[in-house]
Amino acid sequence: MNYPDVIAYSVPFFVLAIGVELAVAVRRGRRDLYETRDALTSLTLGTFFNLEHLLYVAVSAPVFAWLWSHRLFEPGDGLMALLACFVLDDLAFYALHRAGHRIRWFWANHVVHHSSQHYNLTTALRQSWTGTLAGLWLFRAPLVLLGFHPAMVAFCAGVNLVYQFWIHTELIDRMPAWFEAIFNTPSHHRVHHGRRAQDLDTNYGGVFIVWDRLFGTFTPEQPGDRVDFGLVKPLGTFNPVRAAFHGWVEILADLRRPDLDWREKFARVLGPPERVAVDE
Repeated sequence: MNYPDVIAYSVPFFVLAIGVELAVAVRRGRRDLYETRDALTSLTLGTFFNLEHLLYVAVSAPVFAWLWSHRLFEPGDGLMALLACFVLDDLAFYALHRAGHRIRWFWANHVVHHSSQHYNLTTALRQSWTGTLAGLWLFRAPLVLLGFHPAMVAFCAGVNLVYQFWIHTELIDRMPAWFEAIFNTPSHHRVHHGRRAQDLDTNYGGVFIVWDRLFGTFTPEQPGDRVDFGLVKPLGTFNPVRAAFHGWVEILADLRRPDLDWREKFARVLGPPERVAVDE
């Protein structure tokens, strides 16, 4: 069963789209949309994310192979199976993404994606280097157990990631109403990247926004209300290594604190990220 590497094939499109967005931003007098050091940080993080993905495959492949050998059903490899896998994969991404914001262990991995105070197509490439360590592959393991071939699951996950590239922009206002009702869009995802209280922990969907509507995590973008992007506590550096690992460094610092008992340390690893605010 062979599927194309959609991420690799999409790289030229990413580069072209970033160039077009930058040109349009300059033409519209929106030079503030890009900051050179910030963009370079995002591009560096995206480049090494592709290398980390090799580790992700090496770790997950034997697990997925074992699950595939014990699969519960036989959905096959036809178009209907592919569509079902794609929809269920997006649901798995919703769960993964929501965990990435509500469980500090996963937030330590995901925080890098939210560390930019700019919102442009390079922000989409600002990906983590620790997905394998965090165990993100666990969220897609059930799809393999259900009977979807690991190669099909990997393909759907790749398409999901590529789709999310175009929604990282301020230059697209709203899509048609029917599209906004079903799919994730720049408008929905801008809210997700906001750091104001009303924007936090919303709009987790990857391709489909219907999951947020179903599970009560949807927040619409208000007309004329420009989102304030970034982290509640700004990172304050353009160092890509610091951006990639600062969440884990902070967890380790908490685990080494003698004034915290084991219950509090446990809560600070698996509790919500704001748990650390109790003594700050």
